[in-house]
Amino acid sequence: QAPVIMMSQNRAAARDRVNAEHDYVVNLRAELEIMHLHDKLDALRSEDLVKVIKAQTETLNLLKRDMAELKAMRG
Repeated sequence: QAPVIMMSQNRAAARDRVNAEHDYVVNLRAELEIMHLHDKLDALRSEDLVKVIKAQTETLNLLKRDMAELKAMRG
């Protein structure tokens, strides 16, 4: 009976190795996809930051212009 049991254990071990390798590949792909998504989010945040800075610059320029106009009107 021992050889039959050992053959069965060897087959189970081989299946476990295949399953572990498959799990590793799936996990690696998931990790790569997550990294890709992080890169996309970082790019979107950078674009948004540029837009906000441009809007703030425009607002400051308008305020400076208005202040200059007020000073000119006062005197």
